[in-house]
Amino acid sequence: MLVYTPFAVWRREHAVHHATAGDLDRRGVGDVQTLTVDEYRARPWWGRLGYRLFRNPLVMFGLGPLWVVVLEPRIVSWSAPRRLRRSALGTDLALVVLVAALCWLLGWTGFLIVQLPALLVTGSVGIWLFYVQHQFEDTYWQSSETWSYDDAALKGSSYLRLPKILQFLTGNIGLHHVHHLSARIPNYNLQAAHDENAALHTVPTISLLEGLRATRLKLWDEQQGKLVGFRVARASRADAEISTTPLRPTAQ
Repeated sequence: MLVYTPFAVWRREHAVHHATAGDLDRRGVGDVQTLTVDEYRARPWWGRLGYRLFRNPLVMFGLGPLWVVVLEPRIVSWSAPRRLRRSALGTDLALVVLVAALCWLLGWTGFLIVQLPALLVTGSVGIWLFYVQHQFEDTYWQSSETWSYDDAALKGSSYLRLPKILQFLTGNIGLHHVHHLSARIPNYNLQAAHDENAALHTVPTISLLEGLRATRLKLWDEQQGKLVGFRVARASRADAEISTTPLRPTAQ
């Protein structure tokens, strides 16, 4: 098994994600890119097209694993702290040696036969799990002035109810509200922490089917306070254009 993500880089992004999840003014690290309806409308056509492609399930869950797992972790800015550069470059060097050795022992076709399915399947599942942990209709997004760490954890992180076997295979990460409230709780205690604290029983709960349906949500509607699809955004835009169109005087 090869782990392609540099640990120090992942640890930093994970910490930033916990400290900024649901904050409209601090998006961009460790989260799924999410635009507001107004931000989407303000983009030129190519910007809207790029965002639509990014949020397309075939791109996000099909090509996404190759970018998130294989390519993106290989990139590190020279302006990044030395500790992060050392972690990323050290991981890259180790992977070059390991992959070259495996290709020499097994042949490059044998290596790809083992690695590609594992990367694509686990990567797609991992991206979907991360997606539904924060991308559901009544999730939590606020500006920095009104943002709350506890509210972001309890209102903006879902409790994904999975069948027991899937809950085991995914390390209880469906109990994401508990994890966001306290990342120090080990995964094997997440269920007990949820069950033993009544305050956690009212958090957003979604089923496996609802999690699959959540991929239709694309934009944050600040007026309605919920995630909506592109169709809703187009409809509200048309309504706004109608309301601002001056009426022509009628002939007498």
